[in-house]
Amino acid sequence: MFFKQLASKESTLSYFFGCGGKGKSVAVDVVAGDEEWFIEEAKKANVTINFVIDTHVHADHYSGGRKLAQMVGAPYCLHESDKGLVKFNFESLYDGQLLDIGNVEVKVLHTPGHTNDSVCLLVSDKRRADAPWFVITGDTLFVGAAGRPDLAGKEREMAAVLYDSINAKLLSLSNEVEIFPGHQAGSVCGAGLSGKPSSTIGFEKRWNPALKMDKAGFIEALIQEIPPRPAEMSKIVAANIAA
Repeated sequence: MFFKQLASKESTLSYFFGCGGKGKSVAVDVVAGDEEWFIEEAKKANVTINFVIDTHVHADHYSGGRKLAQMVGAPYCLHESDKGLVKFNFESLYDGQLLDIGNVEVKVLHTPGHTNDSVCLLVSDKRRADAPWFVITGDTLFVGAAGRPDLAGKEREMAAVLYDSINAKLLSLSNEVEIFPGHQAGSVCGAGLSGKPSSTIGFEKRWNPALKMDKAGFIEALIQEIPPRPAEMSKIVAANIAA
């Protein structure tokens, strides 16, 4: 298995990983302008890009996912709840779905809260073990923080949904499972993000303040610490869902 993390604009973290032996790979949360980087990395690894996934419709940056998918002839994937929202065809992802990336297996976890369509990607390297190795958490769970719940305009309701998603889908994972989030410090997608671009479930359980609260406390803390909305958010979202 190979794995690469790309720190990009707006403190965004993108991912490219897959199975070199079987020549398969997946690109996650591609930022507009970074498409060629993924193509070059695929050439270096001698792999085909089989899936291009956005963990949700982004509000802080322009996505390059659909363009990359068109460039390499791969399906562009979003959660199935985006049907009716976006103005183009995409390959739907659903909760519990398994994606075959050669010796690498990706399990889709629907984790609404930051947005209704948010997903996390639980990844196993079958050559090493059946157990999951890491999870790409998008804007659901960060190192040191949780995602902001207000982008849909229902911050208290969405904070409650986010609490349930994190506790049911992520904190139930083994402590040694690694976390790779969609942003690091400097992003407006959450408050109190660490500058460290990865962690583990166990470390976050122990030290992430958002994970030490009961549901009521989590909701209150999240809605009181909401950062300013992303600049040109409406324009960015409109572009990311446009035909």
